[in-house]
Amino acid sequence: MRKTRIAALGVVAAVVAGVLFQLPASPFARHGYPERPVSATTDLAVTGPAAQRVEPQMRVAPEPRVSNAAPGQGEPAITYPVRGTGAFSVLPGDPKPNGRAGKLFTYQLVIEGGITGIDRAAFAAFVRATYGAPQGWTAGGLYRFRQVGPGERAAFQLMLVTPATRDAICGGGFDQYTSCRIGDRVVLNVARWVKGVPHYGADLTAYRQYMINHETGHRLGHGHELCPGPGKPAPVMEQQTLGLHGCTAYSWPYRNGTRYKARLGQYNDKPPAN
Repeated sequence: MRKTRIAALGVVAAVVAGVLFQLPASPFARHGYPERPVSATTDLAVTGPAAQRVEPQMRVAPEPRVSNAAPGQGEPAITYPVRGTGAFSVLPGDPKPNGRAGKLFTYQLVIEGGITGIDRAAFAAFVRATYGAPQGWTAGGLYRFRQVGPGERAAFQLMLVTPATRDAICGGGFDQYTSCRIGDRVVLNVARWVKGVPHYGADLTAYRQYMINHETGHRLGHGHELCPGPGKPAPVMEQQTLGLHGCTAYSWPYRNGTRYKARLGQYNDKPPAN
């Protein structure tokens, strides 16, 4: 009986091992990160008034830091390495929702370790103001947004991460330039937050509003759109980071009280060198 029981356990172990062996490697595993996607209760090293400290999941050697050399409107210099710590902070929530009607999306604001100089309260206020703007995603009465804090259930996480972490989360090769949305993670590349893009034709504030609205638009189910014609405002779902294709920069999903969009499509532009 004892031999039979041991043999049975051996078969179960072999089956389990076989199943685990066949699991595909995640983008995190390929780039040396934990296999699980980040969440407020697992891989995040959260900080804040009621936060529980979690040890970072990876250690990396220091890399050269990048800084915005000419911060605007009194903003301190934001610096970051190419690869951050792989640990994250979830910012405190705010009870007041943005929007008057429509489906409520709760979201967490997440900042990767290694990014310094960013005013976290101002960052959170900027995101809320972008969502609640008269021409923002709440304008049509279809969506509402409310920021939640550590340990609270969220429909998505809006993450500010370093370029190498952007690649680890987003996959698709070594980009380190663009931002992305993948699953319930809306990923903002801090390099673009600090530098913008050289061809944009509008100030850094407008580009940051575009970043938030474009990637959040993907979380809301919207695909890429094309420039409707030379000299016209670019739809927010156009890939404005990679080029305007004759359009002019425009950060918002609504224009003159109407949802501003163009036909679906995607350009095949490649990200420039960062």
